[in-house]
Amino acid sequence: MGASRAIPLTAHAAIETVAGPAIMAAPFAFGFGQAAAVVSFAIGALLLGLAIQAAGPRRTIPLSAHAGFDYLLAVAAAISGLLIGLGTGEWSAGSFLVGIGVAMAALAAATRFSVPAGA
Repeated sequence: MGASRAIPLTAHAAIETVAGPAIMAAPFAFGFGQAAAVVSFAIGALLLGLAIQAAGPRRTIPLSAHAGFDYLLAVAAAISGLLIGLGTGEWSAGSFLVGIGVAMAALAAATRFSVPAGA
């Protein structure tokens, strides 16, 4: 096991479980506009949905697909943030979403997408 894949899947799911609702609440806490609020809520809801099914034994999505969805959400958050910043001039919301995208990509890159035998 290398240092680059140091986060176990259960910790990854726990981080996503906390991050999803936090991302959904951010527009209300920081006063984002309507476009940023919709994007933040959608990304947070999708992230929470992925997190809930990730760690259990009755996983509905294969781990490789979960990793792919994590990267897809990260790219979607970053591109949405850039487009919101450029389109609406709401750079604080755009920066937040780009930061979320970078953090999500870093989390996915550092996660060991495997489970112990028998789990």
